[in-house]
Amino acid sequence: MLEAQLSAELALAILVGFGILWIVFGWYLGRNNRSIDDYALAGRNVGLAFATATTMATWITSNTTLVAPQLAYQFGVWGMVGYSMAAWGLILFAPMAQRIKSLMPHGFTSGDFIRIRYGNHAWGVFMIISLLYAISWLVSLGMAGGILLASLSELDYHTGMLAILIICVGYTLLGGLKAVIATDFVQAILILAGIVIIAWVCIDTVGIGTIHQSVAASQPELLNLAFPAAIMFLFNNIFFGIGEIFHSNVWWSRAFAFRTGVGKKAFLTGGLLWLPIPIVTGFVALAALTLGILPPSADMVGPLVAAKLLGSVGAVFVFIVVFSALASSMDSLLAATSDLITQDGYKRFINPTADSERLLKINKRIVIGLGVITGLLCLPKIATLAALLNFAGAFVASAIWPIVFGLYHPGLTGRFATAAMALGTLTGLTLYFVVGFYVAAFSACLMSLACCLAGLLLAPGEFNWQTFKASQNVSE
Repeated sequence: MLEAQLSAELALAILVGFGILWIVFGWYLGRNNRSIDDYALAGRNVGLAFATATTMATWITSNTTLVAPQLAYQFGVWGMVGYSMAAWGLILFAPMAQRIKSLMPHGFTSGDFIRIRYGNHAWGVFMIISLLYAISWLVSLGMAGGILLASLSELDYHTGMLAILIICVGYTLLGGLKAVIATDFVQAILILAGIVIIAWVCIDTVGIGTIHQSVAASQPELLNLAFPAAIMFLFNNIFFGIGEIFHSNVWWSRAFAFRTGVGKKAFLTGGLLWLPIPIVTGFVALAALTLGILPPSADMVGPLVAAKLLGSVGAVFVFIVVFSALASSMDSLLAATSDLITQDGYKRFINPTADSERLLKINKRIVIGLGVITGLLCLPKIATLAALLNFAGAFVASAIWPIVFGLYHPGLTGRFATAAMALGTLTGLTLYFVVGFYVAAFSACLMSLACCLAGLLLAPGEFNWQTFKASQNVSE
């Protein structure tokens, strides 16, 4: 049994202090929110510095701080490099963000785009994909909070899980996207500083040569560039990361919220800044063999190595850095998913005439509801973080091509876009269980592409881009 670096009392004190700080900050930032545009999209006027910070910080999730070390520990070199390829999602979304803002200057959600571009059937499949992914990601973040606390302190998994949910729900509820983006700016600075310090201490204390010798002696396959499963993971993760960003309302809401001309620069810069982070956090995990750390669960290896290197004082630092990374993603996901349900669910089907004040109240209630649902689903720790996240890869990768063709090519029709998402998801899920998690996103993306190309060849349409502007004028 590994010795805890933080006492229960100290861990609770950090949680309470951290929670009060962010919740009060969220209240302060959101005190002037008067409309659904203010609350959900920060007034559509976010500048470049905050836009870049929230883009990078949101993508530094449990994936980067816990799963990237886990996969380096399991797959070696390709594990850390493969995870860094998720940066391509942000980089490739940069021109798309500009296109989205141009087509739908008053848009609210990714669901709006799919419904207008492809019709109700495609919209229905897309909403299922979006909500299943959102819940999976929320659950993974809640689990990560519990794993973090259990790794570093005497407190248990459930306390950490509930703490991150309560804190993130609190300041997101009070401040909306303004609070999310402002806290992301602070969290981005903490995360970058923390990762650099931990990596420097690891190299200075253990040494690159020592780590290499230890891995080569005990697990040489981790250094094997021809490791088949790791190579498959590399390609799978590229499409998983692209699918996560291209389809998710987390990123579409930012495209709508950023000031005109900012989105392309923010996503490109954020992606380039994010690119080396999984490599650094993954490298640190390889030091576990040299340090004699045998984590009870592979997704605990990152914080355990960092705490071992930095000691008790360092454990506090590690706790704050990783907790910031988790919060910067959970708040974004709570805000974006509540927007999606409010606009595409409540307003469209329950109360089409709802005014801004009513939508604002419903949006806040949905934030609370998402927090409750996530907490209930996190109670049993059903899987490792990597397994849970990659299950969602089949869903999100199937949406890549319908979105790309939908934004740039007028020929793809709703019938084939629907087939691409549905058949792509089914193919990815089948191979997830038959072959392994490392092929789910890749296979889903290929099947989706095949369906889209078939549609363009066999029954091309001719979509009128002015339909977007006309639909927004009607809604206004």
